[in-house]
Amino acid sequence: MSTRPSTKLRENPFSRRREPLGFMLWLGVIGSSLLFTTIFIVYLVRMHEEQDHFVALPDMFWLSTLVILFSSITLHEANLAFVQERFLHYRVFLGTTFILGVTFMLLQISGWLEMIKAGAFAGQNNSIAFVYLLTGLHLLHILGGIVYLSILFQKAVKNRTYVDSFVYSVNPPNRLRLKLMTRYWHFVDALWLAVFIFLVLLY
Repeated sequence: MSTRPSTKLRENPFSRRREPLGFMLWLGVIGSSLLFTTIFIVYLVRMHEEQDHFVALPDMFWLSTLVILFSSITLHEANLAFVQERFLHYRVFLGTTFILGVTFMLLQISGWLEMIKAGAFAGQNNSIAFVYLLTGLHLLHILGGIVYLSILFQKAVKNRTYVDSFVYSVNPPNRLRLKLMTRYWHFVDALWLAVFIFLVLLY
């Protein structure tokens, strides 16, 4: 039996059309990863050269780590509820993720204040400046996520009836927004874990 050659052309992964917002998100993720990696390397070099004295990381940083990890779980549950048309659960889990994100920011700021009271800036200590730089840049990433979460939550609350929620959920752009938001939030969670583990190993 002769086999017919397949007429279906193989799609080139480098030339295929990509979703622009998703592609921009990946570019942002790569850019942020390179930025933090550069700061890590500079931090290690300066630490080796100057041998600064370190202070213990505040307890608030440990607590904020638990909060941000739990927020990834609640956002995952919000996605499941959205797909399964459990819109009340979607609003609850989405709102919980927003609250946990704000709580993370407050705990981080509280940690900064705790370090200041402990005399972290008594004298010239470049290692402490790098801690503030790392955590401050990460907070900017979290702030961007919180702003977008608030927009999604506002729309979720606005569509309270099942019909409105269903129409909103089957709209492809709305599904894409939640999908990209989830990717971004998981990224900033993983980014904080990398920063936190890096600091814990050095302090």
